[in-house]
Amino acid sequence: MQVALNDGIGLFLDRRACEDAVATRRPFVPMSDRLHCALGAIDAANARDLSREAGEPAELVYGRRMSEALAAFAPGASEALQIAVRGQHIERWLTPRRNYPDGKAGYIAWRNAAKRRHAERVAEIMERCGYDAAAIARAGALVRKERLRADAEAQTLEDVACLVFLRYYAASFAAKHPVAKVLDILVKTQRKMSPLSRAQALDFGLPGPVLALYELALKAADTAPAR
Repeated sequence: MQVALNDGIGLFLDRRACEDAVATRRPFVPMSDRLHCALGAIDAANARDLSREAGEPAELVYGRRMSEALAAFAPGASEALQIAVRGQHIERWLTPRRNYPDGKAGYIAWRNAAKRRHAERVAEIMERCGYDAAAIARAGALVRKERLRADAEAQTLEDVACLVFLRYYAASFAAKHPVAKVLDILVKTQRKMSPLSRAQALDFGLPGPVLALYELALKAADTAPAR
């Protein structure tokens, strides 16, 4: 099988995983050729994003951050989960929120359409990279976040997405909204997270102001009724 690699990003993550394994005394398992192929193809697609984050294509940066957070939070994750984490927002700019009505119903319709498209693109890439139907179906179910509370890997993907939001994107959100709104969003974010990820977020490199609000939201989440 011919494998296409992208800009050394897959190799970067492989090297990072090796360094982490040395530091933590975990066994290092190198990426398979198929995994290199799939992650590289996802990165190549996301590199076409015209929006910028930290001077690079925004979705490319997001996917990289997701993979790094997964490696820290759940080392040894399955290849299906690694691909789903990297590709859950693949080419997200092609399904813009503005194409759907305002309000909750429009938001849900947009979110479901985006998840379906992301899963379809991931499936196309995995098939080209030599994965079988079972692996493709598994990654698709994870991208669509099916059986979220019952599926441990789907919950891990949700945990990682929440951790990435808190570390890299919550500060920007907080700068645009009043404190009460930010606390409400952080409480809702925490309700999506497993107890393990809620605890690990405290040591996940959150910016100082976000960490302070996150700790307040933890107390609020413990006392507020579920919605």
